[in-house]
Amino acid sequence: MIDLDLAVIGAGPAGLAAAVRARKEGIRDIVVFDRDDRPGGILNQCIHTGFGLLRFDEDLTGPEYAYRFVTEVNRLKVPVELGTAVVELAKDRILTAVNGKKASKYRCRAIILAMGCRERTRNAVMIPGTRPAGIFTAGKAQRLMNIDGYLPGKSIVILGSGDIGMIMARRLALEGCEVKAVVEKNLYAGGLIRNKVQCLDDFSIPLLLGHTVTAIHGEYRVEKVTICTMNEGGEPDERTAKDIECDTLLLSVGLIPENELTRMAGIGMDRSTGGAFVDNILETETEGVFSCGNVLHVSDIVDYVSLEGEIAASGAAGRIRGVLSEKRYGKRFVSGRNIRQIVPQSITQERETPLFIRVQEPTGPARITAGDIARKRVPVARPSEMIELTIEKKKCQKLLRPPGEGTIEVNCREE
Repeated sequence: MIDLDLAVIGAGPAGLAAAVRARKEGIRDIVVFDRDDRPGGILNQCIHTGFGLLRFDEDLTGPEYAYRFVTEVNRLKVPVELGTAVVELAKDRILTAVNGKKASKYRCRAIILAMGCRERTRNAVMIPGTRPAGIFTAGKAQRLMNIDGYLPGKSIVILGSGDIGMIMARRLALEGCEVKAVVEKNLYAGGLIRNKVQCLDDFSIPLLLGHTVTAIHGEYRVEKVTICTMNEGGEPDERTAKDIECDTLLLSVGLIPENELTRMAGIGMDRSTGGAFVDNILETETEGVFSCGNVLHVSDIVDYVSLEGEIAASGAAGRIRGVLSEKRYGKRFVSGRNIRQIVPQSITQERETPLFIRVQEPTGPARITAGDIARKRVPVARPSEMIELTIEKKKCQKLLRPPGEGTIEVNCREE
């Protein structure tokens, strides 16, 4: 058994930012674990720009953004155990890490969960038809192209208009492939509006809203797919079925936080986010265990992921130094009008708190409110774009004095 102050599970943008902040806050005994053979996580295959606009006021590629944090981790001499999978996590903050044939157990004073997320597959969305070659998740196709140097196909249909799907539509077009269509079941794009404009509109790639793929055809390789419009009940209307010839189908149908370890440790989960319940230092219901980044809730901007890593690290440093009060439950946020998810779910500490909110349905100009303690006007509200609402420290202090439980309703009201 190895004693450790802080274990960070995951060396993506959240984990690296957490490790840097924890070291700067004086935590010496830190180890970052990652099952990949290089740090940076998914950023290493994201060679497009658009990263760092908020944090660095620069337009960086994914590898450039990751390099900023990798360089800082190396400068601060934070150990990063690559090729190492954490396979067990117990309620008492004991984890088991496996590197090759060697397994080690660590007793940790604090743990930061930063495992990221994974893509939904064909099985998750249950598309009927044959099982030919040529079906990839968008992220897998991105890795094939940007890391391994292979084209996944030449004539492509993309199901789902998430950010990765739209970015891959542009990437494939730039390589000379024919992107027949991006098919989206909702009546609005599933990713950032800037990606719709820059990746689809600018390349004249059709976006078929209110459509879905209902069948895949082909014996050895994909030959065509069948698409249908969606009816008012949210089901495919088979009367509108038509075929699109293609040799490849990419799936951009959503991301799932990698929370197997979180569940293993018996930590409470929020169905709306797919991640853990956390307070405003991103501590889970288990004292000393923190969660941040895409394992907590899927973010659309990496700058928010890094910010959450830093918030979690500050909380973990406070736990390790013993300056935080015993784990308690303060004021909880509850979803009101047109609110799908809220992170964090509660306030227990007197500190400035960014709330990350997603709406249920798109609106025009709207006002986001958290009780009577914070409000923000937005020109539009879209389910695909996270809204940040900051609660001032003095407001948090007022809420927690005197201590006691209560709720704060968050609403989105169209103006």
